[in-house]
Amino acid sequence: MSGPAKPRIPGVEHIVAVASGKGGVGKSTTAVNLAIALEKEGARVGLLDADIYGPSQGMMLGIAPGTKPAVRDGKVFEPIKAHGIKAMSMSFLVNDDTPMVWRGPMATGALQQLLMQTDWAPLDVLIVDMPPGTGDIQLTLAQKAPVSGAVVVTTPQDIALLDARKAVEMFAKVDIPVLGVIENMSVHICPDCGRESHIFGSDGGERIATEYGAPLLAALPLDASIREQTDGGLPTVAADPDGAIAARYRSAAIALLAALANTGAAGVPSITMTDD
Repeated sequence: MSGPAKPRIPGVEHIVAVASGKGGVGKSTTAVNLAIALEKEGARVGLLDADIYGPSQGMMLGIAPGTKPAVRDGKVFEPIKAHGIKAMSMSFLVNDDTPMVWRGPMATGALQQLLMQTDWAPLDVLIVDMPPGTGDIQLTLAQKAPVSGAVVVTTPQDIALLDARKAVEMFAKVDIPVLGVIENMSVHICPDCGRESHIFGSDGGERIATEYGAPLLAALPLDASIREQTDGGLPTVAADPDGAIAARYRSAAIALLAALANTGAAGVPSITMTDD
């Protein structure tokens, strides 16, 4: 499905779609923590909330309700900064209680406006938090923007893996490489006894990654603190950057930066491994 070259977003080196085949797998939580982890590893990062119907990144980033982006020359949005990254979302433009009762063309038009008419520069990586599924928004991003690759988020549950395969196959059809898989809710560790329970199954993310020749970037635990911190506007990597869970996100960020460097584009910060 190759086509004419897509126009680059000024000042943006890489666009990475964070996607899932179905809702409820923690994709948006993963996207915001991955974005902050990339910033912690030295990258200049933006986060675009492309879930036009159900935007959540404003709340997850702790941006006060009613905060609006500045508009330059009547047409260019200034992204809102939080936790070291630049963010843009429909939640900054409408009230929290306003439903987006739009047909597909209106939603895709809104996506293009948020993507193309935001002053992102300079960025090494723009993370795009996609809506679940394989519909209009996904196709519009693939057709209109030079996406470097995608990260697919799933849980180990069989039904989630079924939909994750659909997401991977969709990206293959639009010539976007899958740079990695993140397995969310991988294991629950009892806070009292330390026993590990694979509530949603085990090794599902690794099976998908192996099947499609992509790396497993991280296996993240089912931990109440991830939800509590992100719901409170302080995602785990920002709340506890040196903690064990943040270390998993940051390891995924390092692997993602390495994968982007292998795509051959300039501008990705170099990663130096040390023993300390």
